Amino acid sequence: MTNKAVNEGILNIRKKGSNIFREGPHMLPGVSLMIAEGVLKSIKDLKRPFVTLVNSYTNQIPGHAHLDILGAILKKELEKLGVNVWYANIGGAVGDGIAMGHFGMKYSLPSRELIADQIETIVGAHPCDAWLGLGNCDKIVPAMYNAMVRINIPSMYISGGPMLSGANNTDLISVFEAVGKYSAGKMSKEKLEELAEDACPGYGSCAGMFTANSMNCLGEALGFALPGNGTIPATRRLRGQKRQFQLNPERINLVKDAAKNIVFLMKNNIRPLDILTRASIDNAFILDMAMGGSTNTVLHLLALAHEAGIEYDLKYLNKLAKTIANVVKVSPSRPEIHMEDLHRVGGVGAILKAVYESGSSKLKLQAKTVYGTLGDYVLRSPKPDGEVIRPADNAFSPEGGLAVLFGNIARNGSVVKTSGVDKDMFKFEGKALVYNSQEEALEAILKNKVKDGDVVVIRYEGPKGGPGMQEMLSPTAAIKGAGIRAALITDGRFSGGTRGLCIGHISPEAASGGEIGLIKNGDIIEIDVNKKKINVKVSKKELSDRKKKMGRFKPKVTGGWLARYASFVESADKGAVLSIPANFRRC
Repeated sequence: MTNKAVNEGILNIRKKGSNIFREGPHMLPGVSLMIAEGVLKSIKDLKRPFVTLVNSYTNQIPGHAHLDILGAILKKELEKLGVNVWYANIGGAVGDGIAMGHFGMKYSLPSRELIADQIETIVGAHPCDAWLGLGNCDKIVPAMYNAMVRINIPSMYISGGPMLSGANNTDLISVFEAVGKYSAGKMSKEKLEELAEDACPGYGSCAGMFTANSMNCLGEALGFALPGNGTIPATRRLRGQKRQFQLNPERINLVKDAAKNIVFLMKNNIRPLDILTRASIDNAFILDMAMGGSTNTVLHLLALAHEAGIEYDLKYLNKLAKTIANVVKVSPSRPEIHMEDLHRVGGVGAILKAVYESGSSKLKLQAKTVYGTLGDYVLRSPKPDGEVIRPADNAFSPEGGLAVLFGNIARNGSVVKTSGVDKDMFKFEGKALVYNSQEEALEAILKNKVKDGDVVVIRYEGPKGGPGMQEMLSPTAAIKGAGIRAALITDGRFSGGTRGLCIGHISPEAASGGEIGLIKNGDIIEIDVNKKKINVKVSKKELSDRKKKMGRFKPKVTGGWLARYASFVESADKGAVLSIPANFRRC
């Protein structure tokens, strides 16, 4: 599989790598600067290959606050292996938990494009022979995967690892849901503050199967990351000391292994598009469904397929789900189980082994990876332990943990994390309560205006409408925490920490004239997860009449980066990628 070159410069780097700097005396001024910055000690060092380390270190995100330490270890290991190391840091990394609940969340999904563009810029301006991405959370992980495919020189990804669980088996979602309990009078402010202080004990991506950890695990199945990438905890506890921890030696060893691996990939000219195929994307979705990962993975894998030039039909996911049992449930679907528990029983390899041994999955063990083949990993992994990871014949569900629903308000599809939905809510019918923003909906929920049996509709929060398709963890957690038996549907998206009957990515979105924009308060919404259906019980004629009266969408943001993003972004069913105008032609 090959994609088109982004531009002549990237095509040149694919062909020549750092040989661009060896083309003649006219390149010596640049070499002089490499000596000045300390990358080269002398011109003799120019003969060595160049590896670029792209780090997303920031102390604004706990999953990234230790990446400076890991980055220094990685740089040192690479230098021991005889390569010139360029070390670059990217900006624009957004911590979803901190950006949640205010305007800042609108920057989260767009940051995926921003980060991939930065990496293209770094490598495009400073040619190298290979590069390695060091990240961990939210949109940084898929951005690095996208950049690997776009640039297509030897490269791989390594994460900083998941966070440990907090006191009394808590995590970040415990705090979000506690806000709902507090608003419903079920928890005191003192208890809420105590929980907030103890739920997140240190470095790492939040402790459950949320978006960051889902994407870090999928890297192992895609073939872009080493075994253990998604589950080895970032830290380990110090006995008898509250909130005291140290970097996990197992994670440090994985970083050292990554240095050796990227040099192997470079010497053997193994590139991302030698690894990424439709089969490897299938493998990633199979893992996702087996472990009940975040719905955001659908957006990101579709975007990755787009970047690689691979056509991938959203409808195929329902067919795939029928071949896969949901063998794992991790927080939020199973609040007492966290990533450290999953790692203890074998991690991603053990999940895939449970799926493979079922005999019904479409898992392709011959798929290439940065560490050999997927089979090299899966076949040597332990069998399911029966508690954290169940065998397929005793699965939590006979079908995978994600489903795509279609209907008269979701012509192009919508996504639900079925592993987080109680079985008695798979079929649900209720009265619509319509809100045109997340903020409106959250205010109503916290003021107890949402009751059992309601369907909360949040619209104009899609990629274009938001803009940026901000996550809906605050309202979903408030509903769950308050103990309200209600559904929530949106053209926006959810955090990986969301649980309950929450249906997102409704396409087309309201801002693009989608039918979710035609729903009125009091309309009856009918949801049938088993039949993959979502409809508003209104006649075609009535919907057509409403459509004629539907006003033209007025952008919420008209300046800056978000305005540009809204002008070019595609819908969720296409991965919310940025389009290139028809009058432009890719090289």
